[in-house]
Amino acid sequence: MPDPILKTEAITREVSGRRIVDGITMQAFRGQILAIMGPSGSGKSSFLRLLNRLDEPTAGSVLLDNTDTKSLPPRELRRRVGMVLQSPFLFPGTVADNIAFGPRQRNEEFTPQQIDQLLDHVRLSGYADRDAGRLSGGEAQRVSVARTLANRPDVLLLDEPTSALDANAKNDVERLIARIVIEHNLACIFVTHDPEQTRRMAARLMILVAGKLERIGSTAEVLQMAREIPLGSSHPPNSPSSQR
Repeated sequence: MPDPILKTEAITREVSGRRIVDGITMQAFRGQILAIMGPSGSGKSSFLRLLNRLDEPTAGSVLLDNTDTKSLPPRELRRRVGMVLQSPFLFPGTVADNIAFGPRQRNEEFTPQQIDQLLDHVRLSGYADRDAGRLSGGEAQRVSVARTLANRPDVLLLDEPTSALDANAKNDVERLIARIVIEHNLACIFVTHDPEQTRRMAARLMILVAGKLERIGSTAEVLQMAREIPLGSSHPPNSPSSQR
């Protein structure tokens, strides 16, 4: 087994005396998708946010390529550990403006040719000059993925990236993510409430219950063993949930 590009060691986050993430140790590998499932309120999104320090752990550590992420500047960490949210947030302006934003923060200009190549990669050829505010949900999510890829990440974090999409857009985004993980040799960690999506996409699965790691292993084995755990979402896909 190759060395993990990302791992956690007993990572914990406590808020108001309650452990919403409780001592989780795991590893993620390049070229592989790791799904996170668990009941509503089990800490799935909270755990994901610790991986690129959108929230800070109160104990334990996250290591990126064997470097403690606390030693990395936040901007560098979030470039290397990119995150795509459930509801895509795009900046006002064109699609090209959104894709060029990350490189511009590093004083690196993306050429129109590079932008067109990325858009072709996410099957949005010809969209560079479109108003980002006028895209469909599936198109906006694919632009979010392209914007993250422009930063050349090592790890891609996805928080229920297809839950707000219709069936056709969902299938498109699933195929896109699976292809990008292989072609760019990324480690991908994604939160989902859908066991069938997990079967289609993820080689490995981790189950969280009440902030603790209940099981981790191959998707087929973990789903077989976890049939007694209510893995579905108890809230509508578009409703807020602070600790999914």
